[in-house]
Amino acid sequence: MSIQLSVAVRNAQADALESTVGTAPKLQIRTGAPPANCAAADSGTLLCEINLPSDWLNAASSGAKTLAGTWSGAGAVGAGAGTDGGHFRIKDSSGTTTHMQGTFGETADSADMTADNKNIATGQTVNITSFSYTRANS
Repeated sequence: MSIQLSVAVRNAQADALESTVGTAPKLQIRTGAPPANCAAADSGTLLCEINLPSDWLNAASSGAKTLAGTWSGAGAVGAGAGTDGGHFRIKDSSGTTTHMQGTFGETADSADMTADNKNIATGQTVNITSFSYTRANS
């Protein structure tokens, strides 16, 4: 039998994510696959950086957290006339420490985070439409 946790413990673990990363973190959308781990250097071209709201995730429910507020920003200069995003990184408010990363795309891509359009151009508005994080043992 594998170790099991109560819903209360899973919610507390999930809620610790937001308190550890802190308020007003930065979301970066980049080209290509994510680096090997969060400690690895950034990879790919930066297509968009979004300053997330102070309270950026909803309270955990059944061990899962979902995006709170509006996650929206503009395409960066590196995006050019239009480039597909491949991964995201969530960093602290200074943008120096990566605390989370995953795949990025549109709904049809089955990515960890989705937007209204994964093809990002300079100055284009980017709207994140779906993001959730679930603790194990659900």
